[in-house]
Amino acid sequence: MTLHADFPAPRPAAPEPEGPDAPAAGARLDRLSEEAARLGHDIVVIAGHLETLQGVSGAQLSQLAEARGAARAIAAANAAMAGATARVDTATEGALAEVQQSVAAIRQALSRTAEMSGWVGGLSDRMREIADTLKAVTAANRQITTIADQVKFLAINARIEAARAGQAGRGFGVVAEAINDLSQQTGQAAAGVATSIRSLSDWAATLSAQTQEVAGQAAALRRDAEGTDTALRRISEAVDSARAGAREAAQAVERSETATARFHPVFEGMGRAVEDGAGAVREARRGAEGMVDRGERLLQGLVAAGASSADDRFIARVQADAAAIAALLEEAVASGQIGMDALFATDYRPIPGTDPSQVMAPFTRLTDRLLPPVQEAALGFDPKVVFCAAVDRNGYLPTHNRKFSQPQGKDPVWNAANCRNRRIFDDRVGLKAGRSTAPFLLQVYRRDMGGGEYRMMKDLSAPIRVRGRHWGGLRLAYAF
Repeated sequence: MTLHADFPAPRPAAPEPEGPDAPAAGARLDRLSEEAARLGHDIVVIAGHLETLQGVSGAQLSQLAEARGAARAIAAANAAMAGATARVDTATEGALAEVQQSVAAIRQALSRTAEMSGWVGGLSDRMREIADTLKAVTAANRQITTIADQVKFLAINARIEAARAGQAGRGFGVVAEAINDLSQQTGQAAAGVATSIRSLSDWAATLSAQTQEVAGQAAALRRDAEGTDTALRRISEAVDSARAGAREAAQAVERSETATARFHPVFEGMGRAVEDGAGAVREARRGAEGMVDRGERLLQGLVAAGASSADDRFIARVQADAAAIAALLEEAVASGQIGMDALFATDYRPIPGTDPSQVMAPFTRLTDRLLPPVQEAALGFDPKVVFCAAVDRNGYLPTHNRKFSQPQGKDPVWNAANCRNRRIFDDRVGLKAGRSTAPFLLQVYRRDMGGGEYRMMKDLSAPIRVRGRHWGGLRLAYAF
């Protein structure tokens, strides 16, 4: 709530009431002023609660918007999941068919491998029989060679004896010669047979070894094929299970889509209800602000009519201190410490690394020198006083009380409470205090103490003019 007066300072004394009812009328006027101040207090409290409620409703709208977005995201995700499960079902159908074909092919290969393994086993047996036969032939051929040698030896003896017998043994010699030729031919034939048998034996041995190797490979191939068949059966079972899972997921997605379709209208209804409530809160807050304005005008009229107020002594103090600061600034201009352009400059330069942000103006160093004696003295004026500080027309507060002018640290929350100098307070109260040209301005507001706690405060201000030009205002804040 804001109270300001349009009559020049210092405030003139109220005219003495006349007539027999004048004292009673004055008392009633004072009581009416007191009730108006209380009404202003209550209206500000209500407006503060409405402001809080508006913030809550705004947060609810944001949360509801997020919930709506989440619901739409769920619906989109359900649609995407439905498509994905359908694709998984199709893919698993195809994979299952391919696996089943592979299983059939592996089983056919197993059958052929078993047949080949049996044939190789039989071939190995036959090669052993051939080897045994070759051994028997070799033995018989060896006997033939021995006999041929013996016959050859006998033929040589017969030839010798026939030669001794002369003409009588001549026929016998011819026979002996024929036998000798036959024995030589037999020996040569036996030698050829022996060579062939050795070659055949070598071939049979090599073939037998290769047959053994092929038999081992066939057995290994059969074991591998059996392992592959087992693995493919497991894959087939897994793919079949995946297909069943995909179908269950599709059913779950369908149920989720049904549920989403049910709660979507609920969200919409909640959204309309919250929006309607937020609109009602906004209307109520605007009405409360209008009541604050009317309360200000009512109290203004009562003060102008001469009603006494508990704030009279504070009004006189802030007006006197504002005049003292104006005199100090005028003297600084007159002595050349600062020019009017620099004193009224609005080019605020941010101070790097500050949080909350602090800024410097061309006149900040000057106010640091001139204002503390006046502002610090006001703190001892009354125990209710919380702070006293001058602000320019934009709410810039260059020089605060020492207790609120601590060097900033690393904690922004601590800085906000303890480092309030060199900051711009462009809220409603700060701007009105800096821009008001009335002799005084009284505002009632809730001061945020942090942690959801608020304290009712009065912010009393008076304008500061330098050479007739409005520079800003001096704020005097005190407990209600």
